[in-house]
Amino acid sequence: MKAIIIDDERLARTELKKLLQEFSDIHVIDEAANADEGVEKVETQNPDLIFLDIQMPGKTGFDLLGELDKAPHVIFTTAYDEYALKAFEVNALDYLLKPIEPKRLSDAIQKLQYEISKEREGLNGFLNRGPLTENDQVFVKDGERCWFVKLNEIRLFESVGNYAKVFFATNKPLILKSLNALEERLDERVFFRANRKHIINLRWIEKIEPYFNGGLLVELKGGEKIEVSRRQTVKFKEMMSF
Repeated sequence: MKAIIIDDERLARTELKKLLQEFSDIHVIDEAANADEGVEKVETQNPDLIFLDIQMPGKTGFDLLGELDKAPHVIFTTAYDEYALKAFEVNALDYLLKPIEPKRLSDAIQKLQYEISKEREGLNGFLNRGPLTENDQVFVKDGERCWFVKLNEIRLFESVGNYAKVFFATNKPLILKSLNALEERLDERVFFRANRKHIINLRWIEKIEPYFNGGLLVELKGGEKIEVSRRQTVKFKEMMSF
């Protein structure tokens, strides 16, 4: 698994790299000293995991995550404990306090391995072999309720922590699947990653409006209004031949 360490303290980055040498499946491919540098390296190198400090000069670790369209797995590393609740609200795998204890780091890596194994298992029928087309029917289970749904009936996927909410008809069940894993299996000609939290079905678009910061606001036929991030707007306009 490819990892990037993002921390403004050089000694902290060095110490963490040293600790990670004990984990043969974690390969630190780069490091960054601030949020802007971190965003650039995450988007160009596409790591599986980032170790992310929160308090850095300029932008915080939370600001960094807000600028990513597709976030990798995140383990926060910080000297402050007051951000723990917010860290888990943004779907962090773990929250390690400095100085990092080897046992806590080991526990965090185990969580990462468990999450990745779940994604590879293909729960809820979304990761069957072969590409999924809009005419394919998938099995969705949420608690005691089950549905067989054609993908062309699904208008929206929304990230909710470790789950994804699936919007079809009046139903909004949760499935244990990340948006990144879903995106890999869905037909990109039909399903578009609008931002870090949403994948929309292009066939369900009702209205498109300009939005602030150069983005777009898309309204779906189900009534949901979804922001297309500035980065994704460029791709969206190319796809839709604006």
